[in-house]
Amino acid sequence: MGSVGFKYPIALSLIHYAVALVLMAILKALSLLPVAPPSKSTPFSSLFALGAVMSLSTGLANVSLKHNSVGFYQMAKIAVTPTIVAAEFMLFHKKVSCQKVITLATVSIGVAVATVTDLEFNFFGACVALAWIVPSAVNKILWSNLQQTGNWTALALMWKTTPVTIFFLLALMPLLDPPGLLLFNWNFRNSCAIVISALFGFLLQWSGALALGATSALSHVVLGQFKTIVIMLSGYLIFRSDPGVTSICGAVVALGGMSFYTYLGLKKEAAVASGKKPPSRSNSFLGKPAGDGGSSDYEDSV
Repeated sequence: MGSVGFKYPIALSLIHYAVALVLMAILKALSLLPVAPPSKSTPFSSLFALGAVMSLSTGLANVSLKHNSVGFYQMAKIAVTPTIVAAEFMLFHKKVSCQKVITLATVSIGVAVATVTDLEFNFFGACVALAWIVPSAVNKILWSNLQQTGNWTALALMWKTTPVTIFFLLALMPLLDPPGLLLFNWNFRNSCAIVISALFGFLLQWSGALALGATSALSHVVLGQFKTIVIMLSGYLIFRSDPGVTSICGAVVALGGMSFYTYLGLKKEAAVASGKKPPSRSNSFLGKPAGDGGSSDYEDSV
């Protein structure tokens, strides 16, 4: 959207998902796409809801990046963490321990101090960023839950939900994209840049889906914040960039909080492995009992 001048965030998201669908169709034709679980195991309404929420999450994120500074976008990302805690409690009655609440707050404060240096935004951009927070949180929660309770693999779930996402992105284009898409300079350089970004977008979506299936929505957010801190510290240590003493201190605080969060997750895993299983729950939101015999496999494991 910057160097290439492709100022159509929803269309860019649409291209990314269309390329992902083509790549998965090729994998399916080569019999390399994992088989989806039986259709009766997961209601279509759950897949439809996930695809719709994903379109809002990805589309609004790109619109926010167009209208806001990176600092304001990062602040909105930090707000996803408490939103996930609240949404999981309302949807699944899942509670977070006081220790984890304090740890997540420490991580968020550390990331904010380390990365939020520019809060330039306009009214429309701020509205878009605020509207993006809830779909982003719900998207992570539903994706993690479907993979862990419905026995979906990352690629199989992407294959089922991507057409729905494309449909909703098509509906969002006239509302949020500026006119003139067909007048864009579709030369070889610009087209290659967009296609390459779509290829990396597919790899990013796939790796994110794998992480959500293996951990949880909260852990995925912490992982994303860890990536942000690593990028900043790598620039300081390898490329001699100067983020400032305040940012370095914030990064150290964030890394400390992430380390303790990981310790709490490993401690919980050890307790579960020793026979202290968490209480059973029923996943009524997805229309399916969670796990066998009503016990849930949806746990914050990391």
